[in-house]
Amino acid sequence: MSSRDRKKASVYRKLQRLRSVVNSTAVNKTSIIVDASRYIEELKERVEVLDQETGTSGISTSQNPLPMQVAVEALEKGFLINVFLEKNCPGLLVSILEIFEELGLDVLDARVSCQENFQLEAIGGENQSNAEGIDAQMVKQAIMQAISKWSENI
Repeated sequence: MSSRDRKKASVYRKLQRLRSVVNSTAVNKTSIIVDASRYIEELKERVEVLDQETGTSGISTSQNPLPMQVAVEALEKGFLINVFLEKNCPGLLVSILEIFEELGLDVLDARVSCQENFQLEAIGGENQSNAEGIDAQMVKQAIMQAISKWSENI
C-alpha cells in the first residue's frame, strides 16, 4: 500500500467517524462537512440557550462580584446583545459602548434601563472599516471583560 493510499484511507476513516458523530446520512465529503458545520452551530445555540436558562454566563466569582448575564447571538450582519446586572451600574453603558467601538460595531438599535438594575438589549452591526471577522463569543468575552474592569474601578 502506497503512502498516498494510506492517506486516502486515513481521511476516509476520519470522515466516516465525523459522519457518525454528527449523525449524518451524507455520502460525499462536502455534504459530511456541511452536516458537521450545521451540527456545530446547533450545539453552539444549545449552549447559549442553556447559559441563558441557568445563568452560567453570569456566575459571580471573587474576581467579578457582580452577578451578571451576558448573551450574544449572531445575526445575519451583526449581533443581538443582551446584558443584565442585578444592580444599577452608573457609567457601565459608556464602558460597553467603548467595547462596541473597539470591536468595530455600530449600535443599530438599543434599549437600556438603569433604574434598579442594568439592562441592555442592543443590535450591533459590523461597520465597513471592520475587515476582520468577529464572532458572538468574542463579543461576549469583550463585554464581560469590560464589566469586570468597570466593577474593579467602582
